[in-house]
Amino acid sequence: MVINYVDSLFVFLCTILVFLMTPALAMFYGGMVRSKNVLNTNMHSFALYAIVSVQWIFIGYSLAFGPDVFGVVGNFQHLFMNGVSNSVAVSGQTIPQSLFLMYQMAFAVITPALVSGSVAERIKFSSFLVFITAWCFLVYDPVAHWVWGTGGWLANLGVKDFAGGYVVEILSGVSGLVAAIVVGKRQNIAHAKPHQIPLSLFGAGVLIFGWYGFNAGSALAFNGVAINAFITTNTAAACGMIAWAGVEWIRSGKPTALGVVSGAVSAMVAITPCAGFVDVGGSVAIGLIAGALCYFAVTVVKHKFGYDDTLDVFGCHGVGGTIGVQMQCQQIKAE
Repeated sequence: MVINYVDSLFVFLCTILVFLMTPALAMFYGGMVRSKNVLNTNMHSFALYAIVSVQWIFIGYSLAFGPDVFGVVGNFQHLFMNGVSNSVAVSGQTIPQSLFLMYQMAFAVITPALVSGSVAERIKFSSFLVFITAWCFLVYDPVAHWVWGTGGWLANLGVKDFAGGYVVEILSGVSGLVAAIVVGKRQNIAHAKPHQIPLSLFGAGVLIFGWYGFNAGSALAFNGVAINAFITTNTAAACGMIAWAGVEWIRSGKPTALGVVSGAVSAMVAITPCAGFVDVGGSVAIGLIAGALCYFAVTVVKHKFGYDDTLDVFGCHGVGGTIGVQMQCQQIKAE
């Protein structure tokens, strides 16, 4: 297809917004840990920006979006951006291949950064780097190919993932839960409290802002699908805030600032896999359900099972992503 420069400019701006989400996540996470762990927690996100950016150019993009190998992974055709052009459109789209590579790189950076929240405050920085680098090669790149790559086995089964419900949200949530269980619990956390809530609120605000690029940009064109994703994403976030705060108010006697933004994040997670497909009514339902159920996942389920997911990655992203995927499946069945 011929490159459309309006679409390209739109996706270029959305790519910048998604890249902005990683330092925003560093602030969001940094405000929720104890003061002695702030820099270590911040460095997880910034280190991943460096590592994944190089890994993606070198081999990650090729493993995720290269020509298919048995439905499992891409081959090495695009090693070091080989064959990725600035002047040729990506297959079936109107944006350059190189721009698509950068947009997908932003997703590849933020996903392992989300995982880091599950093991915050109790993993050596060097150990984290080894773990997460291996995770990118062995987990993220193949799963991205399964769902988004041409010939991926899940794609061949008809699985649809508009902006990362499976690849980003469920994957990061489940991976974070497994990592938290393997690493084990923190010590002396009975009275541990977030050290800087305003920092987390600011980070969450920027994260929400970047999410518009995350979801609307996944249309890969400036069209009605992108606009619909923008509207449904914002609506779901607002409903998620209301639901989480409402349940928290009923159960605890008052809503909390961190709870309000957690509701927004949970709802945006849930709307991610279907933002371009559902209508406003669907986004309201998704936001309300995700806000309420993720609250219970974080405050009840985690304590019942006793796992130490430090920053509730599974409760928000794993559970929220699963809700969104289920709602998307119901939408497809209805159609």
